[in-house]
Amino acid sequence: MGSIAQLSRNSFPDGFVFGSSSSAYQFEGETNRRGKGPNIWDTFIEEHPERISDHSNAKVAVDFYNRYKEDVQRMRGMGMDAFRFSISWSRVLPHGRLSAGINEEGIQFYNNLIDELIKNGIQPYATLFHWDTPQAIEDRYGGFLSPNILNDFRDFVELCFQRFGDRVKHWITLNEPFMFSVNGYDTGTLAPGRISTLENYPGQPKISGATEVYIVTHHLLLAHATAVKVYKEKYQTCQGGKIGITLVSHWFEPYSTSESDRMATKRSLDFMLGWYMDPLTKGDYPQNMHDHVGGRLPRFSEEESKMLRGSYDFIGVNYYTTYYAQNVEDVNYKNIGFMEDARVNWPGERNGIPIGPQAGSSWLYIYPEGIRHLLNYIKDAYENPTIYITENGVDDVNSSSLEEALNDPIREQYYKDIFHNVLKSINDHGVDVKGFLLGHSWMILNGDPVIVQGLVSSTLTTKTT
Repeated sequence: MGSIAQLSRNSFPDGFVFGSSSSAYQFEGETNRRGKGPNIWDTFIEEHPERISDHSNAKVAVDFYNRYKEDVQRMRGMGMDAFRFSISWSRVLPHGRLSAGINEEGIQFYNNLIDELIKNGIQPYATLFHWDTPQAIEDRYGGFLSPNILNDFRDFVELCFQRFGDRVKHWITLNEPFMFSVNGYDTGTLAPGRISTLENYPGQPKISGATEVYIVTHHLLLAHATAVKVYKEKYQTCQGGKIGITLVSHWFEPYSTSESDRMATKRSLDFMLGWYMDPLTKGDYPQNMHDHVGGRLPRFSEEESKMLRGSYDFIGVNYYTTYYAQNVEDVNYKNIGFMEDARVNWPGERNGIPIGPQAGSSWLYIYPEGIRHLLNYIKDAYENPTIYITENGVDDVNSSSLEEALNDPIREQYYKDIFHNVLKSINDHGVDVKGFLLGHSWMILNGDPVIVQGLVSSTLTTKTT
């Protein structure tokens, strides 16, 4: 890969943004206080504690609601340019609907946070939806299963534009709609915990195969387009900000040299990334999805397609891992889900050899070159959009001593390799990457900043003027 010993901020284009990412439910705490209404995660954790591996909850989290000023000082001390946070829908609208009342205490919290960030030279990047549908509208009409959510989401985002848009210059409509749809409405591992299956699952209504997962993504895309339309028509000119969406995608390598596995690789990218990028650039889902999902795939009207095409100023990209893509010929029709529709398996190893070193999480393989391949693919396939990497990271088993955490060579090398691959995409392939936000950076908050500080401060030396 060549020497990267001199990697520094000066290696990146002028104005390149470095920062970190968070989400309201994982950070804030105060889940049932300060005027906040319940959301689907509150219900999911209460009703399905067995689906949370350590049986934890978010009532305190890292207490960001009460200690954000300390945390902003840590960010400032590490030289961060930006901080991405999400606005909890049910904290500002406890019942999910504007007509049911605004929680002004919640509004004030986000005003205070934004002001504190700006005062310390840190740009606020605000995510409008990070998987936390208000429980009131989930109960009222099924949340993102219903088109009724479009009007309520429009009211929520417009309230945010009105109250925060004079200072927030980077808006992200949705975070990882793929994960919310597939894990919330197909595998059931995330809230609201619904499962696509033809067999009975304890305590779970039986659904006729993978249907809801496609309906939810359809409404998420329309909610995104609705938010962008409102912002561009009413607020962008006077506020001077930009708006986009954050998508997650793995990179995929063919499991073998067979034509079927090469086709499975493209199909994997279409089902994970193209599911969103095709509508955003072409106004329709990928042909691979039409071919394999058929009549269960919703259709966009001509007006909806027009509203979707080009509905972004930038694309946020979250990359964590790479898998092999292996074609599947025979599908188990007793358990029809998203992966069965895609006719693929995503193994992390081949012939007993992993594609890269396994991290602390069983699903995460260290494969830094995957981010370069993914960025290059997005540029070539989707009209060279402006990109911010809005999450990336690697974990390890949570058993390190303080001394071991201070000496973190694996993660330091990981980020050196990641940054090097991002630079190669920028310099060699012309990908328009404008910034890099560390993912899962709640490690730095109200505890030990050494891990992330090691990534930022020692991996990228201080910029010189």
